[in-house]
Amino acid sequence: MIPHMNHLSVPFGDLGRQYRCIQAEIDAAVERVLRSGWYILGAEVAAFEQEFAACCGVAYGVGVASGTDALYLALVALGIGPGDEVITVANAGMYQAAAIIQTGACPVFVDIVPEVHTIDPRAVEAAITPRTRAVLPVHLYGRMADMPAVMAVASRAGLAVVEDAAQAHGAWAFDHDGNRRQAGAWGTCGCWSFYPSKNLGALGDGGAVVTDDAALAERLRRLRQYGWGSKYIVTEAGGRNSRLDEMQAAILRVKLGHLEAWNAARRERAAWYGALLAGLPLELPSDTPGHVYHLYVVASDRRDALRSHLTTQGIGTDIHYPLPAHLQPAYAAVPMRPTGAGSLPHTERQTRRILSLPMYPELTRSEVEQVAMAVQEGNKAAEEQG
Repeated sequence: MIPHMNHLSVPFGDLGRQYRCIQAEIDAAVERVLRSGWYILGAEVAAFEQEFAACCGVAYGVGVASGTDALYLALVALGIGPGDEVITVANAGMYQAAAIIQTGACPVFVDIVPEVHTIDPRAVEAAITPRTRAVLPVHLYGRMADMPAVMAVASRAGLAVVEDAAQAHGAWAFDHDGNRRQAGAWGTCGCWSFYPSKNLGALGDGGAVVTDDAALAERLRRLRQYGWGSKYIVTEAGGRNSRLDEMQAAILRVKLGHLEAWNAARRERAAWYGALLAGLPLELPSDTPGHVYHLYVVASDRRDALRSHLTTQGIGTDIHYPLPAHLQPAYAAVPMRPTGAGSLPHTERQTRRILSLPMYPELTRSEVEQVAMAVQEGNKAAEEQG
């Protein structure tokens, strides 16, 4: 009998645990907003924008309604539109393609470095044409893309770099000089989601764009509110209603203070998994100092059988993501390249193999051991079945 999702012995995620850990702080922030009588684009949003930008190591933050809106508005603010091309990956959901298509530009997908699931800088360079305007690397599963190499390619070609950092709150990498630089601080701008399950998650939707470019930040502030230069006067085309609300900003301000500790807890749980799963016929995520493990993603040639076994054992899993963007049925008639199965071999192979195991700061040692034991049993069963 397959356990009902609400009765899994180890759920894939449990947002209630985090809330209970900081309930008093969250409740106080919510009450503060309710008592203020101001709920849209007020003091909480302004304070969070400043605090989050500082956390990212940049000057400006602009709160918006979602991570996908952050990508779209960043592209529009950079003047990207019909006839332009934006290079990105196809293995990180359809969010990047959706944002690019909404601007009227053409997504150009390149393959990944399979061991780390992030954009291959060599493939970026090979895909550049006279129409290319930007590169959109994705920091996937909590690991940053190879930003020194991506930035070098973009600099040589004169391209903007829009970082999709939606899964990388608090992640960092070393630059060529050996200095730590946070996700979102490398490119022209960094785009963030605060979907509840993120390392820094709201209790609803939310997003932000961070940048060191003052003019870009001001344009983004206009675009997030219909393109208004002043109230009811539209001075920027391409704007929409995309505002981070006061309630979510206040909650995010509380959670921001816990982000470093939560990321340390994620890294600890990743180390537990690594030790317990070592030696199995699985591809495990390799560790780097700035990896914050938004997800713990393994790869197996027997992925589907393994997942089925874990489900029968009450272990929650997911696949991030089951179908690459260049193979999504709704995009078949949309101008993009490449298209069709076989065009991105590393992306397509890893899509067939990846499996996300439970990963969140509140996961207990005994739960990680339970997951690992079920994975061991599932691998053995799959091998016996051939």
